[in-house]
Amino acid sequence: MPRVGKLPPDLLQKAIFGKLGADSTELLQGPGFGVDNAVIRVARGTVAICKTDPASLIPSLGVDNSAWLSVHLLASDVTTSGFRPAFALFDLNLPPKMEDAEVEAYWHGIHRACEELGVTIAGGHTGRFVGCDYTIVGGGFMIALGPEDRYLTSSMAREGDELLLTKGTAIATTGILSHAFPETVEHNFGRAFLKDTQAYLHQFSTVKDALTAVSAGVREDGVTAMHDVTEGGVFGGIFELVSASRKGARIRKESIPLSEETRRICELFGVDPYNALSEGSLLISVTPNRVEKVEALLQKAGIQSFRVGEILSPENGIVLVDGTGERILEYPEEDTYWGAYWKAVDRGWK
Repeated sequence: MPRVGKLPPDLLQKAIFGKLGADSTELLQGPGFGVDNAVIRVARGTVAICKTDPASLIPSLGVDNSAWLSVHLLASDVTTSGFRPAFALFDLNLPPKMEDAEVEAYWHGIHRACEELGVTIAGGHTGRFVGCDYTIVGGGFMIALGPEDRYLTSSMAREGDELLLTKGTAIATTGILSHAFPETVEHNFGRAFLKDTQAYLHQFSTVKDALTAVSAGVREDGVTAMHDVTEGGVFGGIFELVSASRKGARIRKESIPLSEETRRICELFGVDPYNALSEGSLLISVTPNRVEKVEALLQKAGIQSFRVGEILSPENGIVLVDGTGERILEYPEEDTYWGAYWKAVDRGWK
């Protein structure tokens, strides 16, 4: 199996984080483990929230879904700041075999997704190049603007906060595997089950989750930190947020929801649902006196949320409580989605 996905934390620390060009006093939040966005002071009292991510065209998802996903993965990170995204740029390095009609359809999908979010596309670079192929076809950059005293980062969780999780676990794993191997899923569970699991794709965005949560207030008035769950799953996301905030935590595994559809997909493909791709899940750290307000707003918006733990002082470490007792939560060495995907390919599953 090829080594794919995010670089491990030790390699990031060794190769990347210590070599970041010139220093700037206007950089309020730079790169770091578990950090979603850069924060740059662009004027007195105003900051820019900046994020870059791959742009993908995944044949099994289709052109429209791939374009929507590429935009919403960027926007999901940006909105963990509590601000709405405003501008975007895209660098599309397309495979030579990509036909003009597919290029046009993919770009139309990006345009439509940005238009729905109120994001203006300000520029970019587009071309076909030898050596490029599906599924990564370039990258995107997104930016939001807002007051310096109101932005959030994943490093701002406070001791005593409640930790909420929206929707559930392994959401992206469920949706992508059912799209990538539809015949296998249908053969094992039936047509209706396949349609239900493929519909998980439309839960991959956390834009609505984040903007709804911060409407209750931010920092000392409500939400203190947010982090969207991606590679490494819910356990990885919790570890990243708590580590970025230099805190400890006590996490209750039984409080992390696992849907029946996800359980069955993960068993079929041999995936641990707690450390597998889960775009669509948002972790929210909230001051105790505002947690019920955040929950009520999410419920009103049709978004399920679950209290999965508490933020503690750093000397407590990150403790996971499950049916066997307590143990220290380790950062997942790998996202089990990737191994399951390539094994399914090797087996000829369709």
